Amino acid sequence: MTGANTFSVSGYGPERAGWTRIFARDSLARRLDWPILLSGLALSGIGSLLVYSATRNRTEINQGDPYYFLLRHLMNTGIGLALMIGVVWVGHRTLRTAVPMLYGASVFLILMVLTPLGSTVNGAHSWIVLGGGFSLQPSEFVKITIILGMAMMLAARVDAGDKKYPDHRTVLQSLGIASVPILIVLLMPDLGSVMVMVVIILGVLLASGASNRWIFGLIGTGALGALAVWQLHILDDYQIARFAAFANPSLDPAGVGYNTNQARIAIGSGGLTGSGLFHGSQTTGQFVPEQQTDFVFTVAGEELGFLGAGLIVVLLGVVLWRACRIARDSTELYGTIVAAGIVAWFAFQAFENIGMTLGIMPVTGLPLPFVSYGGSSMFAVWIAVGLLQSIRSQRPMSA
Repeated sequence: MTGANTFSVSGYGPERAGWTRIFARDSLARRLDWPILLSGLALSGIGSLLVYSATRNRTEINQGDPYYFLLRHLMNTGIGLALMIGVVWVGHRTLRTAVPMLYGASVFLILMVLTPLGSTVNGAHSWIVLGGGFSLQPSEFVKITIILGMAMMLAARVDAGDKKYPDHRTVLQSLGIASVPILIVLLMPDLGSVMVMVVIILGVLLASGASNRWIFGLIGTGALGALAVWQLHILDDYQIARFAAFANPSLDPAGVGYNTNQARIAIGSGGLTGSGLFHGSQTTGQFVPEQQTDFVFTVAGEELGFLGAGLIVVLLGVVLWRACRIARDSTELYGTIVAAGIVAWFAFQAFENIGMTLGIMPVTGLPLPFVSYGGSSMFAVWIAVGLLQSIRSQRPMSA
């Protein structure tokens, strides 16, 4: 198998590797999935405008600089793009050999959150404050290492030609890999991230060809686990209140139900075309909390209307569609599983974020991929895009 870091493909040797191939007929640029890249850039660009609109008048958080969050959002996007390029340069096949090290590093970081180094933000004790206004949310990167770790385990013998599908022992081992960080994140507790990780596991197993008994078994186990979490009072009071407000939207409209009520008012007031960028009364009046992060979609709904908010959904749909194509066309099970895991991650997280602003999903504090403000989330999603691009660029063009 040709080394990933050379960008070599059939018919090309290492001597033609590197940036000189950018202009070749079968160049790396031709092999990238441009719809994903351009859609991601468009989403991040729209996000920068929404973040600016939501924070330019928030003097209590922008340190008196209306461009504070805008510049940091653009910086986060730039760093994310650099990470994407780095992943494509190294290649997903090379990263496959580094999975144990990456997995260990991610577990170490989330363990650090449980120490005095960890910090609580909006009720979730899931951050490490780095100083200078910067913080890190390790659970965002755990999503990537769960995908890579399970893919490495499930695809090893299949890609080697020893088996057609992963056997029960291999599936159990891969679940063991995923369960360790999930249990740690649950202790924080960061229920939203746990929900995403569970969906990732289901997506990975479906793509691997594992027996359907594992899928149904995990769904049943997840239902029992959720019941146990509720009965054992593992959730914090604010999380219980969020679920109660979701079940009964009229419950305490000035308290736990305030966020979702204001979010629906903001989106509903936008109509078809919106009130105009930077002219939303709910946004300007600062009625919706956390509008630059968890509730950024409300800014789109109010100021860009149904058409603008719909454009965000369409762009996310393009990313998911192309990622599904990459998973389908991969010539190795490892690539298929990684791409499918990313699809499950992006799809559920986007649905949950948009759904909670519309009142059809509980509030869990999950950011909207590419759009919401936040360095850890932005870095993680662009790393995932890098993995998708690597999987596509390292397969034969005729595949």
